[in-house]
Amino acid sequence: MLSINMSDVMNVITSIKSQLIAIGVIIAVAVIVMIAVMKVKKSARKLIRGTALVAMLTGIVICVNMICTGPMSTMLDLVSGSGTISKETSDASAELAKNIAREGIVLVENDDATLPVAKGSKLNVFGWASTNPILGGAGSGALNNAYDTVNILQSLSAAGIETNEELTKFYTDYKADRPEVGMWAQDWTLPEPNVNLYTDELIANAKSFSDTAMIVISRSGGEGADLPSNMPAVVDGSFMDGTTYTAGVYDDSLNEGNDWDAGDHYLQLSNREEEMIDLVCANFDKVVLVYNGANAFEMGFVEDHPQIKSVLWAAGMGHVGMTALGEIVTGDVNPSGKLIDTFVYDMEKTPWWNNFGDFNYTNMDEFAVISTSFITGAEQRADVSFINYVEGIYVGYKFYETAAVEGLIDYDSVVQYPFGYGLSYTTFEQTMGDITATNGNISFDVTVTNTGSVAGKDVVQVYFNPPYENGGIEKATANLIAFEKTSLLEPGASETVTISFDDEFLASYDYQNAKAYVLEAGDYEISINKDSHNVIDSKTYNVGTTVTYDGSNNRPSDKITATNAFDYAEGDVTYLSRKDGFANYGEATKAPTNYEMSADAKASFYNISNYLTPEVTAADEDPNASEVTTGAATNLKLADLRGLDKNDAKWDELLNSMSLDDMNALISLGGYQTNSVDSIGKVRTNDCDGPASINNNFTGVGSLGFPVGVTIAATFNKDLAYQFGDYIGKMANEMDVSGWYAPAMNIHRTAFAGRNFEYYSEDSILSGFIAAKAAQGSWDNGVYAYIKHFAMNDQEGNRCDMLCTWSNEQAIREIYLRPFEVCVKNVGLTAVMSSFNYIGNRWAGGSSSLLKTVLRDEWGFNGFVLTDYFGVYGYMSSDQAIRNGTDCMLVNYPTATNNVQFRDTNGAQQAMRDATKNILYTVANSRAYAPENLNPGMASWKKLMIALDVIFAGLMICLMTIFIRNFRKNKEAEAKEASAEQ
Repeated sequence: MLSINMSDVMNVITSIKSQLIAIGVIIAVAVIVMIAVMKVKKSARKLIRGTALVAMLTGIVICVNMICTGPMSTMLDLVSGSGTISKETSDASAELAKNIAREGIVLVENDDATLPVAKGSKLNVFGWASTNPILGGAGSGALNNAYDTVNILQSLSAAGIETNEELTKFYTDYKADRPEVGMWAQDWTLPEPNVNLYTDELIANAKSFSDTAMIVISRSGGEGADLPSNMPAVVDGSFMDGTTYTAGVYDDSLNEGNDWDAGDHYLQLSNREEEMIDLVCANFDKVVLVYNGANAFEMGFVEDHPQIKSVLWAAGMGHVGMTALGEIVTGDVNPSGKLIDTFVYDMEKTPWWNNFGDFNYTNMDEFAVISTSFITGAEQRADVSFINYVEGIYVGYKFYETAAVEGLIDYDSVVQYPFGYGLSYTTFEQTMGDITATNGNISFDVTVTNTGSVAGKDVVQVYFNPPYENGGIEKATANLIAFEKTSLLEPGASETVTISFDDEFLASYDYQNAKAYVLEAGDYEISINKDSHNVIDSKTYNVGTTVTYDGSNNRPSDKITATNAFDYAEGDVTYLSRKDGFANYGEATKAPTNYEMSADAKASFYNISNYLTPEVTAADEDPNASEVTTGAATNLKLADLRGLDKNDAKWDELLNSMSLDDMNALISLGGYQTNSVDSIGKVRTNDCDGPASINNNFTGVGSLGFPVGVTIAATFNKDLAYQFGDYIGKMANEMDVSGWYAPAMNIHRTAFAGRNFEYYSEDSILSGFIAAKAAQGSWDNGVYAYIKHFAMNDQEGNRCDMLCTWSNEQAIREIYLRPFEVCVKNVGLTAVMSSFNYIGNRWAGGSSSLLKTVLRDEWGFNGFVLTDYFGVYGYMSSDQAIRNGTDCMLVNYPTATNNVQFRDTNGAQQAMRDATKNILYTVANSRAYAPENLNPGMASWKKLMIALDVIFAGLMICLMTIFIRNFRKNKEAEAKEASAEQ
């Protein structure tokens, strides 16, 4: 998220230019004075030179003070320090992280009860990734270096398993570390030795060591790039001979064969991995596979190798979560995680395959933005790109389950592991009670009994299958509606779980006809499932009369009635339809053929090139806005408004006292902070990166890293999600951090999205409730979570290239906005981070449909909206942002467009006032204004500067005193000398 380009550096320099010029003038004048006094008497010459030196130094210090308290004050605030985390909190967080991992690792195969193995067993661990597992994600999701990590081999050892050290040494000698490609560049390199390096002696020794093998396969991902869907076959470089590689994949000159075949993708085995697996399975009859990656993977090879008895999915475990792997392998912990995505045999046969990746418009050159990289010095061009969400609502399991019912696919040959699938070392029985419906609330009990021989936890998954009329509103046959997790059940023990949800969430959004949510009449099958595909039991809930939530009949959870707000985002796209058994599948899912934006869409496309004109900005303002009062007298300070309703009259009194410059300072500089405003006693707050930790990028202070988002979601445990947010809040509080850039809840539309590790799932309900519990946990500590990225930021490719995301309103609301809706409606208060991409032809951070109509008017959001990183991409404007519902710019130094430029109209000033109020309301009710935390005093660096100024002034006075004393002595000496000469 944090990067800088040359144009931004130039903006900073420009902002302090007058002070730099003044320093230059002061030095020049001092030099001229010193030269000019050469012919003056010696005593006077020294005094003048001394005075000029003091004046020059004083002038420079004054200018430096002006720079530090002006353009550079924000940066100095950010680096001035923060608190540290206590050992007690760190220790408790570490134990929680292990608990999340214990429930977030998924057992997907366990033939012949191969797992668990006995303590004291020996194990051959194959795969280079066994020595270098993926523990987090790249970019802002990377783990900090403040805490030791637990890797796979350490985990197994701690659990009482002895591993083959000769085999481990073989891998570390081959390549000790992952290739260094930088924080933001992605490492797709898989340094897997070819089979010809495994000597006969090495394999013989391994077979003598143990009859059981474990294979580790890992895949990385992170911010800034999606996983490659088309790998090159050969790239220069090798590891054993010490030569460097070319980023991507490699060809080791000591081995035969290439790592990948041309056209392979990153989520299937490489050639070397295939050869290694064949080798292991040829020599061992009991093999355990560990997949260490956040993205769904093609695992059909498991069925081709009967020796692979057990398979564990263990995504990024954070600093210490990998401890749980050994505990599960030995049976100290019974696995209870469930898959958060559907695992298919062939990614290329998914409905999204042809509509994911790099698509650039050919008729939008005039909107291109060119900037210069501060790091490389190279020019970067951002073009307008696009992506078509052709599958509509049929994302993930919702497609596969429905397509199977409609006869489009043979489910078993397409899907290997369903969404929600996961095994245990014990067995469970679930019994569904009768449904009770009261005032629109549906509830029933589910009794879960452990029918096996060891203690374990189970998940109750509730789905609904709505009535569907051919050609009617699009509906999937399986839709997760609720889930709960049991406590640890001993063998024979039972627990009754109560399921409850409102029938409004059974409604579908009809964007074509009713343009509203519709709960159609008919039978709704409510089922408890093992996973999305396998039903345990079901009951029927009948809706006697169709309910259309239109006019004044809004859904009970909405503040106003929802109706079409995103017609402009539908575009010229054919969307997948269930009609006639998905008859349009081929047409809808083919690759794009039209690379030109339509004339209508182009006419209303805005970025920095055409938005900043009085005419365009005025079109986004309220033409009836009343005059805004500024600079009025008041005795109120922000602290006085803590706990008051947002409509309390005191808010108007406080806002009336502020100047437009005060408001702009708050709006324009919101990077990793909310800015201070002295006139109302607004203290600066620290906001920090997540998603699985709290990391202060400026001080280097960071918290322990929890397991990544997919692991938290795989627990299906709302209590653990809450505890995660709670401890994030506790750690943030000790670090003096008030805002957390997380949780992230974009959808796994595809398996290749680079940030799938931090996004929870392909399902919106699972994502929404896990995120809501995390956000509530942090808010209960007064830390506002920036739920992100709002919205439809579901791929990294072209994310900063004005990516126009086309989708129909039903999919937007039911799939991509639903997690955010659940958060806003279930959490006391949050902030929102908007996204880089465009929704249709409108930048998400400048979409009033998204940020005003839906977020505030429909859902009742009361917090404030921050952009994603504002400083480097050039196409965003704070003028467009504030007029359309964004409140704050995520940047901490001046750029060309982070200051509000057109502010002379009532509408513009009202937009600034609204943005200011949203920020202040959130901060005033956060931990920053809790009495025990409130520190309205001067920043520590300012105190230090004042102290240094006082010391400097004292030195200058002493220096001038010495100059004057010497002048008098020299003058007396000159007078005596003159008298003597006379």
